[in-house]
Amino acid sequence: MFIAIQEADFCQAELYQQLRQSGRDAGAIVTFTGLVRDHNPEGKINGLSLEHYPGMTEKALLSLVTGAITQFELIDAAAVHRVGRLHNDEQIVWVGCAALHRRAAFEGAMYIMDMLKQSVPLWKKEFVGEQGHWVAPKASDDAAAMAWLSGKKE
Repeated sequence: MFIAIQEADFCQAELYQQLRQSGRDAGAIVTFTGLVRDHNPEGKINGLSLEHYPGMTEKALLSLVTGAITQFELIDAAAVHRVGRLHNDEQIVWVGCAALHRRAAFEGAMYIMDMLKQSVPLWKKEFVGEQGHWVAPKASDDAAAMAWLSGKKE
């Protein structure tokens, strides 16, 4: 298991290989890579900036990934999230889950992504030109997390 909060970009292939080495008995590895979009519901944006609380953010991400390993009986899991100023189309987050079977790997990855916004202290500011504004939590993100917490996620 590994987690990272970092400003630098990451290499998906290297992260996959690192997860594969620790999940040697896996029958399935599922990965997800999130990208910075060039728009929001109001229109075009020019990237974003993510802030975090050093120490607390890493601890929360580690707890989330550890919990996913237990809950979904994963062989291993990992997550990397970037912070700092990011431009459109850049990689922002990577999650990987290794399991005996594909369902557990898929569910583990979905769980980590759905819970990340609710349980890991990260704050996002979107930019239009050079004017930035903080992004409020989305109701859909809250609903996704609540579905897992209430056991109603299918």
